[in-house]
Amino acid sequence: MLTEKTVHEFLDELASNSPAPGGGSASALAGAVGAGLVSMVCRLTIGKKKYADVQAEMESVLQQSERLRAGMARLVDEDTEVFKEVMAAFGLPKETLEEQERRTAAIQAATKKATLVPLNLMRLTDEAIALAKIVAEKGNKNSASDAGVAALMLQTACSGAALNVRINLSSLKEEAFVQETAGQMKGIAQRVEAGVMETLVFVNKSLM
Repeated sequence: MLTEKTVHEFLDELASNSPAPGGGSASALAGAVGAGLVSMVCRLTIGKKKYADVQAEMESVLQQSERLRAGMARLVDEDTEVFKEVMAAFGLPKETLEEQERRTAAIQAATKKATLVPLNLMRLTDEAIALAKIVAEKGNKNSASDAGVAALMLQTACSGAALNVRINLSSLKEEAFVQETAGQMKGIAQRVEAGVMETLVFVNKSLM
């Protein structure tokens, strides 16, 4: 599993001539880092007398951010796995008409599956940016910059995932799925972008 490698091992594999892991796994890792920073700000806020009035909220945010961190970490490996399924489908025999039809169907099915992984990452970043906004506004002010970096990492994860959704959609023939997925992607991207901007407003106020 990619997430069980050391940082150096993962970066070496990312930099190799293998197409996977690639941008999808990197985006998922960025999201997990962002969620991890949200958790850190929570933990640096909980137990502090100055922030006693928001402790219960921070504890709730922490529970949610840890769930999201774990979910995005799983997608680091899942993105690479589904990419390999797509490549396996392209490698199917195509000598006869029957083989060609089977291969085309397999490619479409695998590509559709590969589209859902980055879309799921986008959904998780959508949830996580709302938490980043909370910790930026109410969390330990000494960690305001960390809350800001969390938002930026989540923004990167969402934008990167959107690119992967789009490249997969361009290969799919099921028009209803393409239209529905594209609509979801655009809606999530807009919400995350707005959430990042709102989070940075709180961060910049704390840093002034």
